[in-house]
Amino acid sequence: MEVKTNSLKAWLLAARPKTLTGAAVPVMIGGAWSWVDAQMYEDTPFNWIPLVLCFLFAFIMQINANFINDFFDFVNGADDSETRLGPRRACAQGWITLDAMKRGISACTCLAIVVGLPLIWYGGLEMVLVGLFCVVFCFLYTTHLSYLGMGDVLVLLFFGIVPVCITYYIQLHTCTWTVFLMSIACGFVIDALLIVNNYRDRDNDRQVGKRTLVVRIGEENSRNAYLCVGVTACILNGAAWIAGHPLAFFLPLLYLVLHVMTYLDIKRINRGKALNRCLGHTARNILVYGLTCSLGLLLL
Repeated sequence: MEVKTNSLKAWLLAARPKTLTGAAVPVMIGGAWSWVDAQMYEDTPFNWIPLVLCFLFAFIMQINANFINDFFDFVNGADDSETRLGPRRACAQGWITLDAMKRGISACTCLAIVVGLPLIWYGGLEMVLVGLFCVVFCFLYTTHLSYLGMGDVLVLLFFGIVPVCITYYIQLHTCTWTVFLMSIACGFVIDALLIVNNYRDRDNDRQVGKRTLVVRIGEENSRNAYLCVGVTACILNGAAWIAGHPLAFFLPLLYLVLHVMTYLDIKRINRGKALNRCLGHTARNILVYGLTCSLGLLLL
C-alpha cells in the first residue's frame, strides 16, 4: 500500500475507523436505557444534545487511544513492521512521522476536552473528574498498564462501566443496579476484541516483555476467556429481563451464536495473520450486541 507521509489517508489509517464500534456501543446502550427510563418521568425529558456529545467524546477518545498506541508501541519496540501480524501501523510504516503523531495526539486530546466540557452543564462538575480519568488512563494504558496485563480491566471500566453508566447518569442523574450490571456485560463483550488481538500478538508481546493477560495465562486459558466473556455478558443481560425488558435478553442471543462461531474459528486457526479475520468478526459481533441490546430495550 502506497501512502504519502502525513497525508489525509495516513491519518485515516492511523485513526482505525473499524475500532469505533467499541466506542459507539456503550454509549448506544446507555442512551437506550436512559431514553426508556426517562419516559417514566414527565419532569425529566430525554435530551439528545448530551447523548450526541457522549458519542463524539467516545469517538475522539478512541481515535486518540489509537494514536497513542501507534506512537508508543513503535517507540517501545512493540510494533515491529517485519514481525507484526496485525494491520500495519502508521508510525511503524513511516506513514506518519513521530513529531506529527505527537501533534495529532495533542490536538485529539484538546478536541476531546472541548467536546466534553459542555457535559458539565448536563451532568454536573463530577463530569470533570470523569473526563480527567478518561484522558489520563488513555495514556497510561499503552505506556504502562497494557504491559502489566491490566488492559482487560481498563476495557471493562472504560468501555463498559464508565460510558454506559455516565451516559445514563447525564440524563437522569442517577444509576440503577440494572444499568450497572448491563454496563459490565458491555465491557465483557468489548473485552473479547482485546483478547483476540492479544492472542494473535502473544508471541511478539512475550518477546518484548509485554505481559498481557494472554501472555500470563497461556493459549488455552485465553481461548476459554474469550468464550467466557461473551457467555457471561449474555447471562448478565438477564438483569434486563428481570427489569421488564425480556427482548434485551433474548435478542442479544444472536450475538452469542456469532461469538461462539468466532471462538471456534480462533481455536481452529490458533496463530498467524489469519486471526485478523477473527478480529474483524469480533468487531462485527460487538456491533450486533449493541444493536440487539438497544433494540430490545426500545421495543418495549
